[in-house]
Amino acid sequence: MGHSSTVLVTGATGFVGRHLVSALLAKGFKVRASGRNVEIARAMPWFDDVEFCTADIHAPDLDVGALTDGVEAIAHLAWPGLPNYQALFHFERTLPSDYAFLKRVIEAGVNHVLVTGTCFEYGLQSGPLSETVIAQPCTPYGLAKHTLRRFLEALQQERAFTLQWARLFYLHGEGQNPNSLLASLDRAIDEGDAQFNMSAGDQLRDYLEIGQAASQLASLIARRDVEGVINCCSGHPVSVRALVEQRVRERQADIALNLGHYGYSGHEPMAFWGDAQRISQLRREEHAA
Repeated sequence: MGHSSTVLVTGATGFVGRHLVSALLAKGFKVRASGRNVEIARAMPWFDDVEFCTADIHAPDLDVGALTDGVEAIAHLAWPGLPNYQALFHFERTLPSDYAFLKRVIEAGVNHVLVTGTCFEYGLQSGPLSETVIAQPCTPYGLAKHTLRRFLEALQQERAFTLQWARLFYLHGEGQNPNSLLASLDRAIDEGDAQFNMSAGDQLRDYLEIGQAASQLASLIARRDVEGVINCCSGHPVSVRALVEQRVRERQADIALNLGHYGYSGHEPMAFWGDAQRISQLRREEHAA
């Protein structure tokens, strides 16, 4: 089906946002994109195809009416201060600001709300993780996201709106944080380093290429009848070491892996991945249509 409806994407110039905007345009949606920096937005391939609004969504004087005028759905991706998952500001500052922003958006008449959550909501539980597993976050970031969802569910008792909570697992690809694993590896290869320092790499995780993730999110926006928590993941456990070795092969690089240089992260279980049944079913229905 074609879509002429308008989607507001917050955090549109971020890692996920820049790819989601492209995926929504490809599906025929109109996009109003918001971000704090118009210069970054101008460098995006989609800049001329969207209505871009420079906005700090947490500013108290934000004109929510203007931002949401004519908007049917919001894909809310903006969240400052990542990848510092341990900082208290996630729940001290961002959580109340974020809830206040979304409440204003919903009160302005937007009744289809997609928010990106995180696999860190599950905490130290081992995989596979289905959406029905009770969240037990052990980081301030995971706690803040989990609590935002609880707040929005409470708000649904007062106002009817569709809430889609897309739990993102590990994403990689163009535009990702330069300190993330594969970006660091690429840099080491590009600079001709003899070796790459990493952990032992036997942790199992769920990795999804960013274009795939954006496509999953766009599929959700196209299905306002789908509600609740949806894992955005591959559904396949891959070891950190296998991911790195595959990239080294792809790059045909001659770099030694210095395994065990770093210890393991304290806020991630050794083996966890997402149960992808919900998102896979949705994609099958989409392709069958």
